[in-house]
Amino acid sequence: MNRILRLRRLLALLRKEFVQILRDPSAIMIAFVMPVALLLLNGYGLSLDAKNVAFGVVMEAQTPRTISLYRAFVDTPYLASRPYRTADAAETALLDREIKGYIVVRADTVRNLSDQLKPQPYLIVVDGVDANTARIVEGYAAGVLGGWYQREATNGSLSSIAPGVVLEHRYWFNPELRSTSFIVPGLIAVVMTLVGALLTAMIVAREWERGTMETLMASPASVLEVMLSKLLSNFVLGMMAMAVSVILGLVLFQVPFRGSFLMLALVSALFLISALALGLLISTVARNQFVAAQITFITTYMPALMLSGLLFDIASMPQWIQDLTHIVAARYFVACLQTLFLAGDISAVLLPNAIILFGFAIAFSLITLRRMTRNLEG
Repeated sequence: MNRILRLRRLLALLRKEFVQILRDPSAIMIAFVMPVALLLLNGYGLSLDAKNVAFGVVMEAQTPRTISLYRAFVDTPYLASRPYRTADAAETALLDREIKGYIVVRADTVRNLSDQLKPQPYLIVVDGVDANTARIVEGYAAGVLGGWYQREATNGSLSSIAPGVVLEHRYWFNPELRSTSFIVPGLIAVVMTLVGALLTAMIVAREWERGTMETLMASPASVLEVMLSKLLSNFVLGMMAMAVSVILGLVLFQVPFRGSFLMLALVSALFLISALALGLLISTVARNQFVAAQITFITTYMPALMLSGLLFDIASMPQWIQDLTHIVAARYFVACLQTLFLAGDISAVLLPNAIILFGFAIAFSLITLRRMTRNLEG
């Protein structure tokens, strides 16, 4: 055991790794510049919220009540409403892609508004080319209409309308329904997947290109000591990158954090070890920086982005894709981060995912150690 792992040799290798990191600006770029750039681009670009959507309001009769309804559509921050006198004019604007949808307030509706025995028809038309935006716009329009009805009934203008059931909506964990609060924690997991793997894959591949790995092979250091020195040195760098990403999410994107930072550090450490070990494994296969970067991007960033549950609901995927997501470590890290940020320390969610992340860290480390042993000693 003393031949395989000696503390003095390990500390010497760690010192060598930290000196190399300080002299190599690419490691600093990967650890600090890349997370900031990716979070800024994806944090502002990947938004499921729609604001200031061009929307038309067709009023066939100009009355105080229809003007009040129009003002309700104007006051919402989600719709940029504009008036139209006829439905044909609004349809033409929709076909010309000037607006995303419109609502028609017919003259009969205005006359019968206070008569609860007669139906109150409203026509909402939306552009269905983008199905997701169409559903959002339709929901916004229906929400504005329902809110206006509620206010009019409260003020006594529609006193005869007495609904038998009043729905009260409560949104847990994300009451503002901000997609940023849901996306940014998941983005941190996806970004750290790429950063963690690149830290070891690129740096070790560069050592193969420069021939310094041959020097390590000729040294008394064991394979375990070489692997631990690279994992531990880049682990410190990765945890610093994780801290920068979390601070960016809290300060710049105003994402709430309801969990404990100790639990955040624990799950982050488990995930980062697995990502670093995977990058080290990639470097044993690809000893060229370009090839290592391509393999890392394909095997880490793309699966983490598409199969972690960040953008697409895993339950709605085909069964074989759902089964495939179980081998993506980012899936469990995304669940942990979203829980910690939005809900808090929910042990029923965090504990199973942390155990699985621990399993990934052990598995990737053992596979990497075996692969490095073959390369350096075989």
